[in-house]
Amino acid sequence: MEEQFFRVHLGPAVCAADLGDGSERGSYVDQDTILGKLHRPHRQINLMYCYYPNDKGWPKRAGEAFKKDTPGGAWDYPYDDYFPYGGGLNGNPDAEVFQCMKDIRRHGQDVCLTLTMDPYLTEDHIAAVARDLIPYGRVTVRINHEATGNWFSFNKRADYPTVAAFFVKCCEVFHREAPNCKIVLCLDGCKSLSEEKMVMEDIFTEAARAADIVSVDRYMALHWGYPATICEDNRFAMRQSVEEIYNLCKKSSERYQVMNLGKKKPMVLSEFNADGDVTGPYEQAEMYEDFCKMLREDPDQWLSGVTMYQFRDDGRLGLEITDPSNPQCGIEQPLLKTYRKLIHEEPFVPKITPGEAFKPGQMLRFGGFEDADGVCVKINLKKRPVFFEIRFDGELREANLMISVDGYWFYKKPGVAFIDLNSAFFETGFQGGEVTVSLFAPPKDGVNDPSQGSDWQENYYYEMKALPYFRIRYEAAIPDKRERR
Repeated sequence: MEEQFFRVHLGPAVCAADLGDGSERGSYVDQDTILGKLHRPHRQINLMYCYYPNDKGWPKRAGEAFKKDTPGGAWDYPYDDYFPYGGGLNGNPDAEVFQCMKDIRRHGQDVCLTLTMDPYLTEDHIAAVARDLIPYGRVTVRINHEATGNWFSFNKRADYPTVAAFFVKCCEVFHREAPNCKIVLCLDGCKSLSEEKMVMEDIFTEAARAADIVSVDRYMALHWGYPATICEDNRFAMRQSVEEIYNLCKKSSERYQVMNLGKKKPMVLSEFNADGDVTGPYEQAEMYEDFCKMLREDPDQWLSGVTMYQFRDDGRLGLEITDPSNPQCGIEQPLLKTYRKLIHEEPFVPKITPGEAFKPGQMLRFGGFEDADGVCVKINLKKRPVFFEIRFDGELREANLMISVDGYWFYKKPGVAFIDLNSAFFETGFQGGEVTVSLFAPPKDGVNDPSQGSDWQENYYYEMKALPYFRIRYEAAIPDKRERR
């Protein structure tokens, strides 16, 4: 019997799961590796770069341009020791940052670009960065984050009113030049439950009103002396209770609403974790799970996204620790298993809603991981299959697809003829029943196509001229003839 396919819509979770991938503390990890470990895409992947194009040493990374004999923090250089943003005015269109962005979008996720910038850059530099991002769909840009701190180069070069005014200027330029981009303001937020206002609230009020999204970075525990010091006491480290951090974040959201004259803008935690340098690996996982439990049980639904910082970290702020003997490998921490479980539960699960029957030749639309139209099919499996493959012939073989089997996700690269879906059942105890297989078509080149219509900056379209088919077998190809005892 031929399977009946239906249209399906992918919509937002109550609170999105986002992920940091690379920073001053770790290198970018490809999305195939991450998907294979976590079994689902994220709404956004956060990339962290800096843009100081007028500085001596640029475009080298600061740690390479100004090498030191002894380890120091990322802020002990003339400009921030992030990976340099290779685009901008007279930039390189094939720079590393754009390769990472394409990888992210091919895998059905949106890009969040965290960018520290010289606060005295002229408008032509800002506009060039904005125009770089036009083909990349629904990008969020986090400009000069942790703006009320004192460690970044932009804070050392300018006073806080100047930093706030520069942020407002960036919002104006980006909104004009790249309307597909949403701009994130990240402040320290509320540092005390007893104080009415958040840190420097008055100085950054206009910035909060200019921003599309508001946020704080918050760590339940942090060793800020890394990598220069070993965490053995509290001189270079801190730890707060999960409940206190939760309430401070929620209060920050409330203060942002006051700053915006009652308007509730999306609130995110743009960096969030507990540092294993302080807590050790077991309490790190417990603290993250406790925070998510509080979020799940809170009826107010005040938070729209949480970014886990980060996938692989050279220290202990990641789901993996970078293997010091081979930086291409990661050492899984207990947090990874906990995190994988949590992002497959509420409130982090995106909604997949079936619609009317689908006929070959219709268009699939991909806006982003919170807004996409695909196809789905329900398959009744008599028992746990030995082989469960989805196969692609003809033009469909060249499709770029993200595939969900009841929330366990796979990626199909153009040119791939089949995907083995069986791993969706390896750890579930599945013994048969109905499963839903959903397919979505993000841009195969990682960028949107300007020839597709007036909404090309927001949406990518793929004409699905044929349907896949399944190879399902319940016995081994050559049955085992051994006598069982």
